[in-house]
Amino acid sequence: MARAGEGFHLKRLVLGPFVNNCYILSCPQTGEGVVIDAPAESEKVLGELTGITPRYILITHGHGDHIAGLRTLKHALKLPVAAHAADVPRFPLPADVHLDEGHELKVGSLALRVLHTPGHTPGGICFLFGPHLFAGDTIFPGGPGKTWSPQDFRTLERSITEKILPLPPETVIYPGHGEYTTVGRSREEYRAFASRPRKPDLYGDVLWLTS
Repeated sequence: MARAGEGFHLKRLVLGPFVNNCYILSCPQTGEGVVIDAPAESEKVLGELTGITPRYILITHGHGDHIAGLRTLKHALKLPVAAHAADVPRFPLPADVHLDEGHELKVGSLALRVLHTPGHTPGGICFLFGPHLFAGDTIFPGGPGKTWSPQDFRTLERSITEKILPLPPETVIYPGHGEYTTVGRSREEYRAFASRPRKPDLYGDVLWLTS
């Protein structure tokens, strides 16, 4: 997938055995950009950077499928790696920039704001650029990311309801796997979920419309 909008270019690469999305967001005026997540097949990422001067490697969270190519990208590009400190112990190398809620990264004419959205992992973050949200595994079409305990699910649900669903409904959500959705669609799906009784120990692979 490649798309261009007012003041930005975006490429989506689908990579590795876990079918991860890697995004390359760039400013057409300056050519500066960022790489969002570093799955396997990092050589394909490097091949898509022609004409782009990347400034950061941004990591949404520390699960292995999202950082499998991090060492290779870091070695090849000599760029700062930026992530939330809570997930950095999972990384194969240190992060150069520790991000947290409200942190803003400027790349050319683009400004990306960090949302800390724990639950899938303690250091899960999303990157908000205008009406575009790069969500990692926080939220997908139809449901939240996977959780490993009821407490994790409640934490992730709170992250989604407090930080993502209040965004404008036209905001496009680009997840770490699969196709995009929108905040408006996710809001309607979650409303159906919230209207029904639920098991107190709910967690795992939850779907808004059927769980």
